Formats: sequence, structure tokens, C-alpha cells
Amino acid sequence: MDNNDILIRTRYALDLKNREMIEIFKLGGITVKPEDMPKLLTKSLEKDEEVPADYDQIKVNNKTLEAFFNGLITHKRGPMPKKEGQAAPVQEKPDHMNNMVLKKLKVACQLTAEEMLDVLDDGGIAVSKGELGAIMRKPGHRNYKECGDNFARKFLKGLSVRYRG
Repeated sequence: MDNNDILIRTRYALDLKNREMIEIFKLGGITVKPEDMPKLLTKSLEKDEEVPADYDQIKVNNKTLEAFFNGLITHKRGPMPKKEGQAAPVQEKPDHMNNMVLKKLKVACQLTAEEMLDVLDDGGIAVSKGELGAIMRKPGHRNYKECGDNFARKFLKGLSVRYRG
């Protein structure tokens, strides 16, 4: 699952419109023109697939995807009050992107661990609380586990069930 696919699935799951997406990117510190939004939401082609004449896609890199999720948190929960002398955390190299997506969606949607397990169950995957905890840990922790594409896909599918009915 590439970053464009994650963006497309998140937009569908949370039922976001193009105007909201542009605003979310802006809150995350990225300016997206309205005419570029459909290009960001274009599915990537398979390796052996022929390129159609009307195919126009802008690849979403890790920085852009992380900015989108930071903006989503601000959009859903409001701006975080700044404490004196506190700088915004900056990640040099984000950990595995699927782990980052799950963590940021958990914060944005204000989900508890039990609610996340319910979302995963709605997506068609049974997970223990320990497995979920391992995915939510920081890289480098002895119990850290990378989140696979299938796991992230099922989580986004479960969010679709939860928010779209």
C-alpha cells in the first residue's frame, strides 16, 4: 500500500470532501491547490499496468502524508495550546508509515485501545491488546512491531464501517 492509497482510503473512511482535504493539508503546513487534489487522490498503477492517456498523478511522499495526518489531528481536535519554550516535535525520518498512520488516526479520532480493537474487528481482523500495543510502541522498544499493509488496510476498512455506516 503506497502513500496515495493510504490518503485515498483515509478520505473515504472519514468521508472527507476536497475542500476539507485542502484545509487539512493547510493545517498540516502544506498548501495544495484545488486542481491538484484529484491528482493526489489518483490510485497508483501496478508495475505491469499500461499508463492511460489521461493518467495524471502526484505522488504523495512521507513528509506530505505526515503533514496531512498532523493537519487531520488539528482539524478534528483543534489546535494544541503551545507551552512556553516548547517546540513542535519534528521527526527526521518517520518510523514505518503504517505505524504512523495508525497512531495519528488514533489521536485524531480520539480512539481508546478497546475502540481500536473494535474498529479492527469491523475491518475483519482479530487482534489482541498486546499486538495492538506492540504496533503503537516507539521504534527501538523491545516489543515494537512494524504494522503491515494488510493490518493498516483492515484498520482503514473498519474506520469506513464505523464512520460511514
